[in-house]
Amino acid sequence: MTGSLRVALILGSTRTGRFGPLVADWFAARCDRRPDLRVDRIDLATAALPEQLPDLDEPTPEPVRELGSRLAKADAFVVVTPEYNRSFPAPVKNAVDWFDVEWAAKPVSVVTYCRDAEGGHGAAQLRQVFGELNAVPIRRTVTITKAWQRFTIDGTWPRRDPELHESVEATLDQLVWWAAALRTARAAAPFVP
Repeated sequence: MTGSLRVALILGSTRTGRFGPLVADWFAARCDRRPDLRVDRIDLATAALPEQLPDLDEPTPEPVRELGSRLAKADAFVVVTPEYNRSFPAPVKNAVDWFDVEWAAKPVSVVTYCRDAEGGHGAAQLRQVFGELNAVPIRRTVTITKAWQRFTIDGTWPRRDPELHESVEATLDQLVWWAAALRTARAAAPFVP
């Protein structure tokens, strides 16, 4: 593989007092330890995506064009999202729906965090959604249950968690493999939906 892979790390929580930035900081730091990855952090709370999609003949809003350019440059995606009501939050779906070809033939993984639930429902649903957009949802995800008990206020871990560490490394290994393979494939021939 030549050159590092660009991972768009998408922070899906937009709630006031949100916990997501701590999780995204932690996961980005794990990515930064790897020389094969470069992280482009995208915060949906500041992306200013409109909530209403336009008609097909209407112009694309500037925030959508700006984010679309960043997504198009990505080799892979990681969505960091809370799980609400056994699913992912509306801003994540809104962001996904604004784009199409930007997701195609690129791997996607999910980092979910939750207070008490198991945390896997939102990731499973996102796999289905991204599959419809010709993205490649990888099998590995990271689920952080009882996240509020695991992080300190400054975003550090209060204790070692070998199981979570192993989950992150396995997820990143799989994401890198798929990102490199699909980048090679996209360079050889344009993706045809």
